[in-house]
Amino acid sequence: MNPQAKLMFALSLLLGTTITITSNHWIMAWAGLEINTLSILPLIAKSHHPRAIEAATKYFMIQATASALVLFSSMTNAWHTGQWDITQMTHTTSCLILTSAIAMKLGMVPFHFWFPEVLQGSPIITGLILSTIMKLPPIALLYMTSHSLNPTLLTLMAIMSAALGGWMGLNQTQIRKILAFSSISHLGWMAIIIPFSPKLTMLNFYLYVLMTSAIFLTMNTVKVLKLSTLMTSWTKAPALNTMLLLTLLSLAGLPPLTGFLPKWLIIQELTKQNMAPTAIIISLLSLLGLLFYLRLAYCATITLPPHTTNHMKQWHTYKPTSTLIAISIVMSIMLLPISPMIPTIL
Repeated sequence: MNPQAKLMFALSLLLGTTITITSNHWIMAWAGLEINTLSILPLIAKSHHPRAIEAATKYFMIQATASALVLFSSMTNAWHTGQWDITQMTHTTSCLILTSAIAMKLGMVPFHFWFPEVLQGSPIITGLILSTIMKLPPIALLYMTSHSLNPTLLTLMAIMSAALGGWMGLNQTQIRKILAFSSISHLGWMAIIIPFSPKLTMLNFYLYVLMTSAIFLTMNTVKVLKLSTLMTSWTKAPALNTMLLLTLLSLAGLPPLTGFLPKWLIIQELTKQNMAPTAIIISLLSLLGLLFYLRLAYCATITLPPHTTNHMKQWHTYKPTSTLIAISIVMSIMLLPISPMIPTIL
């Protein structure tokens, strides 16, 4: 792709995201979502492979439907209340339609089927954008309307997302699909707490973006797309693969790593809200995700390929690891000690 075109699409992505997260009016928020959708489509389809074209088509159809639902819910609310302000979403039916539309945008259960397929058909860096930056505008809309949303519906969708995200990721061999189901599972943790503590949802999202970025950038560096090639990638960058093990365990939410912090705070908040059974259920469901993270970690660092005569080791890459990967990996592993500061932020 032409570098100037790529720069234009990247700037359009930033523009669309900025418009949505800074707007107070529903029409401006909708316009930002549309700019985002149209900017990412060429980046998904740039390889011209049939799978990439299919992914771009699916993404366009789902996002167009979700945007139409966002517009419809805001118009219905304006019809009944006379308010176009995002924070004044008070009509019950409009709130239900908006919840469905944002769930479709994010890829939450039961609107999750498109996300693994689109991620599998996209290049790794585009997959990183889809998993991180493209989720910011819908999460921001959820944050701004959190006081109006139905807690029962969000809790139900969150538990289903955590369950299906963990369950469907168990059988996968493609790393991008595993990370897609990981994203669906994490969305469950974000959605379950947003009616009670929206700032905690944003903290969870920021840490998820940090850890997912570290994993995608590492996969892009060692050029790995599936588990069978991940087993032979340790010779390329042994130190990076070792850090990948810790980052995966952090994404699974194991203490004393960064990923444990949001899960700990969410369980604590749910308990305060007298929702201990819900906290227990979602904690147990996260063990499903832990299993496929352990599979990835096992393939990355512990498994050795068979030593046959026709097996060739991959060349060790002596080019230094980028500063961005190093910083994101260190932060993905070592941020748990900041937890005493969190109550002052929240």
